[in-house]
Amino acid sequence: MFPSHQTIELYSTAMATAAKSPYTNMIEKKRPWQAVPVEKGAVVSGSEDTIFRALALRHLELPVKDFLQQGLERDLPATPGVVEALLHNQQDEERHDQALNYIVAAHGSDEKAEKEVSNILKAWNDHPAHPILKASVLERSIFFVILPFFRFNGDIGMRTVSADISRDEISHVGIHSLVAKELNEGAGQSLNKLRRATALWIFDKLGTSENKWLDKDFWLRQSDNLFERGKAEELSDTQRSRMPAFFEASNTNLPSYGR
Repeated sequence: MFPSHQTIELYSTAMATAAKSPYTNMIEKKRPWQAVPVEKGAVVSGSEDTIFRALALRHLELPVKDFLQQGLERDLPATPGVVEALLHNQQDEERHDQALNYIVAAHGSDEKAEKEVSNILKAWNDHPAHPILKASVLERSIFFVILPFFRFNGDIGMRTVSADISRDEISHVGIHSLVAKELNEGAGQSLNKLRRATALWIFDKLGTSENKWLDKDFWLRQSDNLFERGKAEELSDTQRSRMPAFFEASNTNLPSYGR
């Protein structure tokens, strides 16, 4: 039995509506990839303590997934594709956590940083802001600062993981920011203070340096700019190739693309 003209028309209308959805459009821009083990390489001298602190913040990846789940259990915008987008992003967080844990498996971790980050995690969990807004602020003004730090100071494995996660985070920030906007949820001073305190903890071991990639104020400024304006023009170098050439990397350091 063939579908009726009415059924076909309703289906076509639904597909057209979904195609116009900004949430659907952002999901379609993602590039599938898989986390793979990496080998330990050399990092930029002077970046070691900060890298360990940044890696300790991997413990926020799965809480971001929880924030999204909390958001899914609340009222959401009526815009088509929003639920699918949030579910899609939850799956990404699991892969990000796995990829960052592969880096820790290769480089080890700092016991003090791992303990201290539990206080940061508790502060983000306890903050009363809307959970999807918290996810948006974390990704836009914390993760988008950590990832370039890995790219300019880390080894080949860190740079590769950073680039892969960054592609996901572009969609995440767009989706979560749009959800927060449609819900009229804005970040106030309290959330900004928590964001600033988190950034200060990450980069506390850096000082003043002629090398901007090792300069504390440079990185704090990027977090401020990303929070306040959603832009960090001084990180424009990340738009150019900073990835290892394939001949530089062993197979274990190269991403596995596809689902």
